[in-house]
Amino acid sequence: MSSLIRLRSKRHINPQGISIISRSLITGPPPNVPTTHHTTPTSTPLPLPIPLPFFSPSTDLNANGENKPLYVPGSQADRLARVGRMSSPLRRGTHESWWSSQMGWFNAVAKTIPTYRVLDEEGHLVKGSHVPEITQEEALAIYRTMTLIPIVDNVLYQSQRQGRISFYMQCAGEEAAIVGSSAAMLENDEMFGQYRESAALLHRGFTLDSLMSQCFGNVEDKGTKGRMMPVHYSAPELGFHTITSPLATQMPQAAGAAYALKVDEARQGDCVICYFGDGAASEGDFHAALGMNSVLGGPCIWFCRNNGFAISTPIIDQYAGDGIASRGPAYGLDTIRVDGNDALAVLSAVREARKRAVEGKKGVLVEAMTYRVGHHSTSDDSSMYRKVEEVKEWTVVDNPIHRFRAFLASKSWWNESQEKELLASHKTSVMKAFARAEKLPKPKLGEMFNDIWGVAKGDEVPAVIMEQRAELGRLLKKYGDVWEPWRKERKRFVEEGMDVMDCDGRGS
Repeated sequence: MSSLIRLRSKRHINPQGISIISRSLITGPPPNVPTTHHTTPTSTPLPLPIPLPFFSPSTDLNANGENKPLYVPGSQADRLARVGRMSSPLRRGTHESWWSSQMGWFNAVAKTIPTYRVLDEEGHLVKGSHVPEITQEEALAIYRTMTLIPIVDNVLYQSQRQGRISFYMQCAGEEAAIVGSSAAMLENDEMFGQYRESAALLHRGFTLDSLMSQCFGNVEDKGTKGRMMPVHYSAPELGFHTITSPLATQMPQAAGAAYALKVDEARQGDCVICYFGDGAASEGDFHAALGMNSVLGGPCIWFCRNNGFAISTPIIDQYAGDGIASRGPAYGLDTIRVDGNDALAVLSAVREARKRAVEGKKGVLVEAMTYRVGHHSTSDDSSMYRKVEEVKEWTVVDNPIHRFRAFLASKSWWNESQEKELLASHKTSVMKAFARAEKLPKPKLGEMFNDIWGVAKGDEVPAVIMEQRAELGRLLKKYGDVWEPWRKERKRFVEEGMDVMDCDGRGS
């Protein structure tokens, strides 16, 4: 057994005659090796977990050392009827339990949860690790996306600072977790993002033109039609469901989608992956979704990006237990914790998670331990709650892109000249898509009134929608040419608002 996780057992008989095996959990190196513990301002030792005690019923003996006969008054039928009437933990809501006269307190299911990795911080294979099956083409595709998204993030982040778009969120530092997990999914799988999964979407085939169009809300924003904030992507053709701002709302939706796959004979073999952060795990929707999925079933990978912060709240102020992974067994989910900065480990873990989810038609929880290098969003200044030096240390000591590049170089799949050529190509492509999207007009102004109600063919749009549309048209007719802000803004829309000014209704 590994020296990192060892259990010492002792057996004793309590006064009631029940044999108890008590185990003390030992983590870390053997006692003769000096222990070391590294902390950062955003990490602190977790409480020592108390493992679940092992209980085994004892056999009562009489004076001659023989088993005592069990005496129950009445006939055999009476005894069987009495046994049937006796309560059991199973009937009271547990799947596997037994009665005991001893209190067995615990705050961990069995032991602290290990973190799976394949590559160390320098990109070297960890001793005893196994490289997942991956071709050169697959590895380079992952790396191309991992190196593309930082350039996209930088351009769009700076454009927001210049007032050219209204909002943006980066995935800096989490590239391996997001791209590695996306690479493990198949073409027909369903994907629910939170808001840092733009790299996962790009890896599935979302174009830079489509991404830029959504952020600018222009006429080519086919997914959200210019009506959503930037980074709220939607790509039904790629199985990517629309991102919404309220935290964790995608989780019950993912549980429903997984159940739909379970009962749809034509979709057997497909799977759902739902991304969420450690902050979202503090929402009620997290528990509602995992509860629904664990009971009703359906192939779903719950992928937690534990990046250390819920906006400005560090994990030490979010929970006292052993991370998010410790919650999986409480819902009966197969669970793994993985090094989220190791693309190979994430790829391997999510592949196995998908296999378990599809074969068992059930949920699987994956907690990817990573670090949010960027600010929460363009509305945030993370220097107010963490040191800049801490961020710089992470970008140097444990950079997911550098780690994966070192692996590629060790396989002779990558070199410096290819790196320069790739980055130059990325920058050209990103700037070309950015410039194009910025020049395109916004959709027709009347588009905001569409898709609000589901209207069957031949039915009329509800009057309230027509009234609101007519009211906007009336205001544009009155002020659209005389008030400078409106006159300037109208020119950004297809038809300059004429599509709403020609409608009839009480508002007009």
